[in-house]
Amino acid sequence: MKKLISNVLLIAAVSFGLVSCNNAQKMIDAADQIDIQCNPEVLEVIAGQIDATVSVTFPPEYFLPKATLEVTPVLLYVGGEAVGKPFVYQGEKVTDNYKTVTKKGATITEKVHFEYVPGMEKSELVGRAKVFYKGAEYVYPADIKIADGANTTYMLVETDGSYHYMADGYQEVIPETAEAQIMYLINSADVRNSELKSKDVKDFQEALKALANDDRREVKGTEIVAYASPDGPDALNNRLSANREKTASKAFNNVTRKLNTGEVTTKSIGEDWEGFQELVNNSNIEDKELILRVLSMYSDPNVREREIKNMSAVYQSLKTNILPQLRRARFITSVEYTNYTAEELADLVENNIDVLDEPALLRAAANAKDIDAKIAIYKQAVKKYGTDKAKYNLGVAYLDKGDNRAAKDAFDSMDKKEGSCFNNVMGVVAMREGKLAEAANWFSKVTCKHGKLNQAVLDILNGKYNDAASKLAGTGNCNETLAYILTNQLDKASESIKGNCPKCNYKKAIIAARKGDVNGYNAAMEIVNKSEKLADRAAKDVEFLKFR
Repeated sequence: MKKLISNVLLIAAVSFGLVSCNNAQKMIDAADQIDIQCNPEVLEVIAGQIDATVSVTFPPEYFLPKATLEVTPVLLYVGGEAVGKPFVYQGEKVTDNYKTVTKKGATITEKVHFEYVPGMEKSELVGRAKVFYKGAEYVYPADIKIADGANTTYMLVETDGSYHYMADGYQEVIPETAEAQIMYLINSADVRNSELKSKDVKDFQEALKALANDDRREVKGTEIVAYASPDGPDALNNRLSANREKTASKAFNNVTRKLNTGEVTTKSIGEDWEGFQELVNNSNIEDKELILRVLSMYSDPNVREREIKNMSAVYQSLKTNILPQLRRARFITSVEYTNYTAEELADLVENNIDVLDEPALLRAAANAKDIDAKIAIYKQAVKKYGTDKAKYNLGVAYLDKGDNRAAKDAFDSMDKKEGSCFNNVMGVVAMREGKLAEAANWFSKVTCKHGKLNQAVLDILNGKYNDAASKLAGTGNCNETLAYILTNQLDKASESIKGNCPKCNYKKAIIAARKGDVNGYNAAMEIVNKSEKLADRAAKDVEFLKFR
């Protein structure tokens, strides 16, 4: 053990002084004969608490048999001092109820505890001692230094929290279709002139004409799909569908002459069981559920047809109302609509915001660079549409701004106060307000990655550094490096640092200091000193005590 004249318990030891001395003053003068150890050697703040163990070994013949020693641990820091609970010891002839030190000497171990307050990051643990002997009081002439303090590295944890905006649902490119169909008679592949002049086909032609003058829409291609109704032999229907594919293709060319349809492909489906099921499901036909059950039970088309025909009354209704709609060919032109660009959205927000639907408003807000502009647009979305998504994203924007009160108000206004996203942001608000137990409760109900990252923050704040390091491993989160430092995994800490900002270099400086890497420390501090706030912290940080 090292000898520390400056240790509080050293004072105690001095007071326990030489029995060979005939007065307590000589005990005090012989204080350098006491061995003192403080664990940790440099005080550390963990979860807002400073705890240490101080051990003092007194050699034989030190403590006067009739002496009493009182030692008061005091933590001195900029702006004040914190006074701990006094320790009292007695010689072997004192009959009080304190710890006794005999002529043989003793090792005295005590616990010291302080609540952290700002300023203690640069502090000293000292002892103030006095000896009571034969009715007289002997006060030690100066405070005795025990240890330096206090390490607050864990307070570098980023507590803003991890969260995200809900997806706005905005589509930059929207797929659309222009569609028409021509109908066939039973067992026929002939295209009737009336079908080519139908309203459906004329509307299709007009839609294609309009696309030619639409700068936002682009024709990507057309598919011609032919079908047969699922009645009659399967082989016959397959041939019928294939013939309809050919005649439909010829008819399509006639009705779309000089119109842009993109690349045209054709396909024969055969019996249209999918269309059959859809039409039955949307109908009011008798025994609908029974028909649908047959379709789900059997995949063989012949078995399906047989079972349905066995329901004779129902089958007559199918022949009249359902099957004729399946003797068809469809013209399906695929179109891509290019939505508003970021610049157009910004302009519309300023000049014609009413034309924007909710996804567009939310995207405009997401694109806004200025946080106040972002909040203003989200407010417009809440006012116009009042959805939980808009309210949630407004709250998240307030979190980005640092306005926790407004964020909580926005979240509280949601109709459905549930789900992983809601629980997470409520936990973030509680964590920012220092309500760690409440935050832990919220985060325990979060299933997304943000909950795990936020739980790691609570682990750091609560002194559970190994748990935090486990949760943060490989995440690339800003707190990952800190967790490795706090668990003294310095190589992993170095590997996890990605940036070169002052905050990142502060952590690099800590790693270098702990490794005794002077060059690494100096290089990191050059960047740290570009931040006035971090430079001020570094000047007080006991991590760098050996480099000052």
